[in-house]
Amino acid sequence: MHAPNPIDVAAKASGEPVFREVGVGPWAETHPGEPRPDNPQSPNFDMRFDSSLLDAGDRRNVLDRYRYWSVAAIKADLDAHGRHEFEVAVENWTHDFNIGSMVRTANAFQASRVHIVGPHKWNRKGALMTELYQHVENHPSIAELVECWKYRISGEIAAAQSQAAAIACRMRGTATGPRPDDACVFVPPQTDVSDIAVAGAEPRSSGTVSNTLAAYDAQKNTEQLAQLAELESKIADLQAARIIALDIIPGAVPMETYHFPKRCLMLFGAEGPGLSEKALELADDVVYISQFGSVRSINAGAAAAVSMHAWIAQHAVPRSRRAAIDASGDWK
Repeated sequence: MHAPNPIDVAAKASGEPVFREVGVGPWAETHPGEPRPDNPQSPNFDMRFDSSLLDAGDRRNVLDRYRYWSVAAIKADLDAHGRHEFEVAVENWTHDFNIGSMVRTANAFQASRVHIVGPHKWNRKGALMTELYQHVENHPSIAELVECWKYRISGEIAAAQSQAAAIACRMRGTATGPRPDDACVFVPPQTDVSDIAVAGAEPRSSGTVSNTLAAYDAQKNTEQLAQLAELESKIADLQAARIIALDIIPGAVPMETYHFPKRCLMLFGAEGPGLSEKALELADDVVYISQFGSVRSINAGAAAAVSMHAWIAQHAVPRSRRAAIDASGDWK
């Protein structure tokens, strides 16, 4: 047992308001008489539970759904249910202490990745352990980060186009009967989805895959058509992906009028100097947050939070996630 924190003791003695305790105590206290879920012989065995947390209690800053879960289990669950499509990067040339705050915000808004560019270690205290639930990548330079990001986007486009070609191939076989010479044509990364074709099919000059296949029996191919529509939307989002620099410089556009693409990489600079010239050169757009006081910029961690929430406001489907979880104990 740890000795009580002197500050907590003094606060209680002062008569100030007592705040509710966060988290839960040991499993034996919160679930008396119930078998432990970390016991393989238990009827409620669940490998996601952490034995040490069951013993000592779980006071972490996590959703109640994740109480007693291991860090690995929480991270895997976030991945399984889908992270948001935006990514964030921060240049760490000056050992910026705001990085921890940015990582914590990225976790709150479920960013798909966090990139840290530069040679310095960063202070993880500000992240409050949330970096454990995120995909955090380190890069030696902004040029290397941008190259890796663009390469990954191109790969995702090629994969989605190949999936669409395969579905089109199956649909053609369903409509006309299987033919031994039918084969799906590989679609190179730079090919537009409208150019996806099946070997042996009549050439076409324009139109989407869905339009081309409209002559087929839609009722029999409803599922495939839905898959094609989803892939077309995904490819369009990937092809519209952009790198966005957040900085106040001449020519930047106000965030309040900017439409964030669904797939994007947001670049943030260090407190004070902002982004490097190389980062601004590699960005597709430069966006600033409108301010009305005397200072040139707001805190870098605050700027990152505002920017991420702007993306959320434009793209995240409104849902009462917490209410749904509390009501059913599961994701909605």
